[in-house]
Order: sequence, then structure tokens, then C-alpha cells
Amino acid sequence: MTLEVLHVDNHVLAVAKPAGLPVVPDASGDESLLDRAREWVRREFQKPGNVFLGVVHRLDKPVSGVLLFARTSKSAARLSEQFRENLIEKVYWAVVEAKPSGSKGSFAPAGTLEDWLKKDAIKGMVEVVPPETEGAKQALLHYNVKAEHDGLVLVEILPQTGRTHQLRVQLSSRARPIYGDAKYGSPFSLGTGIGLHARSLTFLHPIQKEPITLKADVPKTWRGRFAHLLKRVG
Repeated sequence: MTLEVLHVDNHVLAVAKPAGLPVVPDASGDESLLDRAREWVRREFQKPGNVFLGVVHRLDKPVSGVLLFARTSKSAARLSEQFRENLIEKVYWAVVEAKPSGSKGSFAPAGTLEDWLKKDAIKGMVEVVPPETEGAKQALLHYNVKAEHDGLVLVEILPQTGRTHQLRVQLSSRARPIYGDAKYGSPFSLGTGIGLHARSLTFLHPIQKEPITLKADVPKTWRGRFAHLLKRVG
């Protein structure tokens, strides 16, 4: 399978992750993006033996968009620190359902969402819980509605924290489940993906210390299903 490379140098490899592909090997036994990227590096640079790629962040399996790998251990340590310290700017596009009539929860055209989340290991899901709940972690994001059409809304999101399933849970808890995300309440289907896309990533190069911004085009499935929304944001 092909790999869409957004940036590559001796220290960093950035790719566009397809929806439905796990970042690292999982219980499904399916090929992972890490496997595919290693094979690409092996062929492209004629590297014999094992190829090092450091996983410095992840995207959920059904999510598409920009994903960064480190090509050296030094780069992996420095990039991981940037993610850990929330120094990397991440921009997501999400297609959500219009708020059902009479539903609870506010959702203004722009704003900030703050919740406390906790993972239910048995259900394999994350839930919004009271702040004092043991094990709860703060989740914070900023958002802006970019377009609306026929009961769907395109939202641009800048997460300030990186909790598991954070964007999916915070939107769903306000009666705005992400399109195709059956796990969190959407009745629709979008093939192997959901309507959540990591649109761009801005980070400081681990060696050159210069800012780099990378963008990934939305998946082909979006161009038909969400054509009217995308047209309004150019």
C-alpha cells in the first residue's frame, strides 16, 4: 500500500494517516501505519535490517490526518517532550450532527469546552465525570464553527490537552456526536472512518529548532459526503 508523505528529513517523517488504519499494531492483526512507514523508509533510503521510527503521538484508528514519526532517538525524545508539554499546535476538522431539537447542552458558534474525563476499561470508552472523581483528567479544547449545511456542521478544533478520545467525547456529551462515530452515539456510517480529521500540525523541528506546519487533505470519502461543507471553507 502507498504512503502519503508530507515531510521527510534525517530526523522526522510526517505522513497523512488514512482512516481505518491503526498507528501501531493492534489486536486486529491488520497492517499498521508504523509498519507501512518503516517499509517506505527501508525502500526509499535502501536501509537494510530494522528501521527505527519513534511513535511520538497517535491518532485513533478511525481518524485521518497528519501524523508525525521520529527517525532518531534524540528526535523522538525532543518531540515527545513537545507533545507532553502541549507545545505543539494541533488543528482538527470535525463534522458533527446539528443539535437535535430540545436536547441539553450549549454549543455556541465558537467557544471553549472544558470537561473531566475518565476511561471505562470494561466498556473501552471514555466518559465525562465530575472533577472530583478519582482518576479523572481535565480535557480542554477551543472550537469554531466553520460551515453548516443540511443538518451537519463543520467545526475547527484546537485541543489544549491530548486525552484519549477527548474530542469525540466532549462533542458527543453536548449532543453533537461526530459523524459516523457509533461508539459515541452517531447513527451514521462513514466506512472505516469517522468525521474527524487532523488537519494540521505545527511543531518545532527537534534539531533545526525552526517551526514547521504540515497540512493533510481530507479523505476522499469527505469530498462527496461533505462537499457542501468543504466548499464553504474553501
